[in-house]
Amino acid sequence: MPKESQLQHLQQIEDKLRKLLSRYADVQQQLSSAREEIKLLETQLDEKDQQIKNFQNQENIVKIVDTIAGNPANSTELKLKLNEYIREIDKCIAYLRD
Repeated sequence: MPKESQLQHLQQIEDKLRKLLSRYADVQQQLSSAREEIKLLETQLDEKDQQIKNFQNQENIVKIVDTIAGNPANSTELKLKLNEYIREIDKCIAYLRD
């Protein structure tokens, strides 16, 4: 193979390698951006999950209050249940403090 042909062939390989490296750098940048977006979306998802839990707790409290206000016969049972919940919450708080 003549030297000119070999040089052209090497030049073609070098050009293809540069294109490949450029594409690789682009893909790495896209991957990095995608990872950042995933982290952001996971954070938002965690926040939404917490909001849902808070709304569920509020809904349960509203149901309990409505039941207490609506039927005095069940108020003793509900008060006991509320006291039980409060004790559980106190235990959780104490556990978290330790």
